[in-house]
Amino acid sequence: MAKRGFPGMGGNMGNMMKQMQKMQKQMEDMQKQLEETEVEASAGGGAVTCKVNGKKEVLAITIDEGVVDPEDVEMLQDLVMAAINEALRKAEEMMTKEMGKLTGGMNIPGLF
Repeated sequence: MAKRGFPGMGGNMGNMMKQMQKMQKQMEDMQKQLEETEVEASAGGGAVTCKVNGKKEVLAITIDEGVVDPEDVEMLQDLVMAAINEALRKAEEMMTKEMGKLTGGMNIPGLF
């Protein structure tokens, strides 16, 4: 009876599966750690600061009272939006960079 599997692979297939399982566990652990990591960004020279976590949840927004001008609410809104977007961008960049270290740059869809 012929052996099933890939020619020339021998016991390497079992080792490869173990390595993949190990990598999956490492990725899960790293993703949990990254989700707890906090990233901060500011806009307007620090007038508005936003802190987010790796889950891309806003944790805190700090607004310097000097930029609170009832006559120019739009500027404050723009600063808040800019700070949030920059913090989210940094969180995404941080997660991509850290996961890339683990995966060796492999593009694995659905990682986040």
